[in-house]
Amino acid sequence: MNGRDILTAMLPEHLLLAGIVALLVLEIVLRRPRGALALTLAVVIAATAASLSLALSGYANVPFPGQYAVNPADLFAKGIVLGLAVPVLLLSRDEFTESRFHLLFLSSLYGVCLLLSAESFLTLFLGLELMSLPVYVLVLLAFQRPQSAEAALKYLVLGGTASATLLMGASLLYGGSGSLALSTFGDALAAHDTMATSAVVLVVIAFFLKAAIVPFHTWAPDAYEGASVPVTAYMATIIKAGILLAVVRLFGMAPVSRPMADLLAILPLISIVWGNLAAMRQTSFRRMIAYSSIAHAGYLFYALLGEGPDRF
Repeated sequence: MNGRDILTAMLPEHLLLAGIVALLVLEIVLRRPRGALALTLAVVIAATAASLSLALSGYANVPFPGQYAVNPADLFAKGIVLGLAVPVLLLSRDEFTESRFHLLFLSSLYGVCLLLSAESFLTLFLGLELMSLPVYVLVLLAFQRPQSAEAALKYLVLGGTASATLLMGASLLYGGSGSLALSTFGDALAAHDTMATSAVVLVVIAFFLKAAIVPFHTWAPDAYEGASVPVTAYMATIIKAGILLAVVRLFGMAPVSRPMADLLAILPLISIVWGNLAAMRQTSFRRMIAYSSIAHAGYLFYALLGEGPDRF
């Protein structure tokens, strides 16, 4: 694998990284640089165009075997997620004029892109943390709202809990299989021993925490209400999409049998019911969006159950 292949395969990530470096240089040189929004928009649009262009050309490569790989579906997903970031940036133009918002924003997007090409739990965890850590700070940037500090702390604590739970599940999978490849998760789904089942449950619970599935949803209403409007929009769309696409990548085409199928059916169903009922009673728009996103996550997690019996 030569440098050109790596550059092409990771072109969206490299463009985001170049934007981060450019913003840092401008911050150091100019102290209070102008044009951070324009530069960030240009970088995100370029990364979106690169992802979609590579996807449409049918590009596929494995620059880092066992860790990172790209194919047209992954690249198309990256293009969609990056495209969703453009309206969020436009929402932020009046609220965030300093470059720190844009630095954190691009850093989180880098994590999302890395997450969608992960081939091992090591890369998956790295992408999740790169995506999540900047968001904890983004919630806190709206410090003029008195509830922002509490919301950021609650999000940080429960986000850390999700990360620890994922690591525990991955360690059990590694202990049982000797590999950190994502394919070990599919093998564990088909297994019926205690270690494999425990590992699968821990990994699923970690993603339930990240996606705010009931009863792991308590951080979402406070975080959404405490954050600014652009950050709330970012969490409700891009973060949610990144997590759900990562879960789909993790499950792949592996069949889901009971009792795991029961877990994937009952908790999302409770999320759908509770999220919609709670959303109707909210007087705060942000909290309504939070509960609505909880319900939507429940709908989307039903895709993990796979195809049903003969339809038509």
